Amino acid sequence: MSAQQRGEETRSRILQAAAESFAEHGYDGSGVAEICERAGVTKGGFYHHFPSKQAVFLDLLEHWLAEVDVQLEAAGPESDTVPQRLLQMAEAARRVFQAAGGQLPMFLEFWSQAARDPEVWQATIAPYRRYQAFFSAMVQAGIAEGTLRDVDPEAANILMEEIE
Repeated sequence: MSAQQRGEETRSRILQAAAESFAEHGYDGSGVAEICERAGVTKGGFYHHFPSKQAVFLDLLEHWLAEVDVQLEAAGPESDTVPQRLLQMAEAARRVFQAAGGQLPMFLEFWSQAARDPEVWQATIAPYRRYQAFFSAMVQAGIAEGTLRDVDPEAANILMEEIE
C-alpha cells in the first residue's frame, strides 16, 4: 500500500470514527481523544489530516450535503413534467435519509451545531438557500408548463421553511 493510500485510509477511519462519536455523544460530547481511539490513530495522525474537531465535523457535513446534491440532481431529469420531477426528487431525498440509517442523530447534530456555531451555520445555510432557489425555479417552471397552479414561488419557499 502506498503512503497516499495509507493516508486516505487513515483519513477515512477518522471520519468514520468521528461520525460514530458525534451520533452517539453529540458534537460537544465528542473529543479528539475518543475519535482517535475509535479510529486507531494518534493525535498527531488526527491533526495531520484535520486541524480541529470542527474541521472533521464540517467535512462530514460537506460530504453528506454533496451526497444530497448528487441524489437530487440524478432524480428526474428524464421526467416529462415538473410534478413528476418533484416526486422523484422527494423519493431521492427519502433514499438519502434511509441510507443514512443510524447516522440520523449525527445529521440532527449538524442542525443543532449550526444554531450555535457561525461557521457550521454558513456551511449549512448555503446549500439550503441553493435548494430554495432551485425549488422556486421549479415551481415557476411548473406554472409556465401548466402543471402547477399559479402560486407565488416565494410563498412556496416559506411553506417549505415552515415544514422543516
